[in-house]
Formats: sequence, C-alpha cells, structure tokens
Amino acid sequence: MKIAILSGSVYGTAEEVARHAEQLLKNAGFDAWHNPRAGLADVQAFAPDAFLVVTSTTGMGELPDNLQPLYFAIRDHLPAWSGLPGGVIALGDSSYGDTFCGGGELVRELYSELGIREVLPMLRLDSSESVTPESDAEPWLAEFMAALQG
Repeated sequence: MKIAILSGSVYGTAEEVARHAEQLLKNAGFDAWHNPRAGLADVQAFAPDAFLVVTSTTGMGELPDNLQPLYFAIRDHLPAWSGLPGGVIALGDSSYGDTFCGGGELVRELYSELGIREVLPMLRLDSSESVTPESDAEPWLAEFMAALQG
C-alpha cells in the first residue's frame, strides 16, 4: 500500500514526526513517501492508496506556510481520492484554546470534502505537555497501520 505523508511545519517538529512516521511505515512494509515541499503533481505522480497528514498549527488556527500551497491546490482541483483511507496527526499548544490543533481540523475538513475516510480519530499532540512528539505518536501510528491492513 502506497501512503503519501504530507507535512506542515513551522519549526520542524511536525516534519520530524512525519519523517519518523515514514520510517515506521516503511519498516512495517508500506510504501511510504514523504516530501515536505510536495506539490499536487508530485502527490498525484506517487498515486497514493492512503494519506497521512502531520501538521502543526500557526496564527489563529491556520496551516503552516509550507503546507498552504498544496492544501489550496488540492481544494481547487478536488482530486478523485474519494474512499481512500487517511489519518491526521496535529501538533499544537493547548494554551491557545479554541485554535488548538486548528491546522489538523482544516485537514479533516479537506478530507471530508474529498471523501477521504479517517480510519482513526485525529491524534492531537500538545507541545505544552510533551517534548517527545515522535515517540508520543508511535501508539497511534501502530493503530493507523493496523487499520490500513485490516
């Protein structure tokens, strides 16, 4: 199964979590692909069977600048990905209240528009509670892989 991992990061933490996820998925036998600067054509050329988006949140609950061009290209073109499985790992800081993990919520809305089905509830990683987001994501990623194989 080919899994496209898309990431949006401000300080590099979400990108590190995405890289770690890519390695775990590859170790489990998945064909995982991560390119933090991917455009829509790159994603379509990979022809994914599933999606994993790892994103931090900026400003007032927005996506990081490096993920916005791809996000808007997908929204503008609405590729035929309906029915494909997906998952979201959102990084944020709960002290921001209502906008906590807002970037992840935007991805979930996009999944809904595209018909991508979330195989697990979004993982919310709180930077005010954790300094090891890569390892904190591992139990969720194990469930994600099991859901994709099931």
